[in-house]
Amino acid sequence: MSLIVTGSIATDHLMSFPGRFSDSLVVDQLDKIALSFLVEDLEIRRGGCAANITFGLGSLGLRPVLAGAVGSDFVDYRSWLERHNVDCDSVHVSSEKHTARFVCTNDETMAQIASFYAGAMSEAREIELRPIVDRLGHVDYVHVGPNDPQAMLRHTQECRDRGYRFVADPSQQLAFGDGEMIRDLVEGADLLFTNEYEAALLCQKTGWTAAEVLDRVGTWVVTLGAEGVRLDRKGEQSISVKAVPEVAKVEPTGVGDAFRAGFLAALSWGLTSERAAQLGCLLAVYVVERVGTQEYTLHRAVFLDRLAAAYGEEAREEIAPHVRTARP
Repeated sequence: MSLIVTGSIATDHLMSFPGRFSDSLVVDQLDKIALSFLVEDLEIRRGGCAANITFGLGSLGLRPVLAGAVGSDFVDYRSWLERHNVDCDSVHVSSEKHTARFVCTNDETMAQIASFYAGAMSEAREIELRPIVDRLGHVDYVHVGPNDPQAMLRHTQECRDRGYRFVADPSQQLAFGDGEMIRDLVEGADLLFTNEYEAALLCQKTGWTAAEVLDRVGTWVVTLGAEGVRLDRKGEQSISVKAVPEVAKVEPTGVGDAFRAGFLAALSWGLTSERAAQLGCLLAVYVVERVGTQEYTLHRAVFLDRLAAAYGEEAREEIAPHVRTARP
């Protein structure tokens, strides 16, 4: 299966605050907010939604194609991704700007306050999908993830114009985009990914009801945090998949990206949406148990045992033949 993953490629600066942000917020003074939090640590890690997703896909044995924009400082990061089965030949390298930066602080409840510097990501709008598809010979899916807004609109429209099946994953850009932009990003998607809050925001900004969203997409995948995930299709009953219990909740950044990687991997293997959600939930828990979005290593036997413990032997039997991890 050929899968092109478009979106952000970034370096993450992750910090932890040993308290609760909410304790420092005064509701009637939010328009004058000026706060500083003393953090305990700083971790600098590889990140970016598209890079995280391709890392997860590569870790499961696939070879996804990464399409995004980076700076000349991407050399080491490129080598890392290529060692994890990611095709980086279609990454655009800026001659002027640095690779994007994500700066995030989590409190003890896993609430987040974050900033994102786009940098070279603004040049992603220069990427055309057709030459990538020509190089590959064909494409099964194009994942349109959070990115430069003009790049997202260009990729989505090109998918519609050329008949490429696409996955709409506007994520963080829902807060930035207006109703018209969000409608353009969602219309005609084979899959739509959001979390529960983003689902409500999408409906609010587009003016669509949930039913009207389902008129426009194939499957709507809504992640629910510790409650798991819900799958909706027009005219069908919702499917709910529980989350995998975590050993320890360490850092939530990148959990959604890992879920998407697992989901798309199972989809590429021809498995059902329910199995895809189960695999996504399992891969996601590997991220929440570590600091950093690409710091996990999958041991096949342990991975499949954990899958069976969460979802039963039948799930293991269907998924196991496809999983090719770096370690047995």
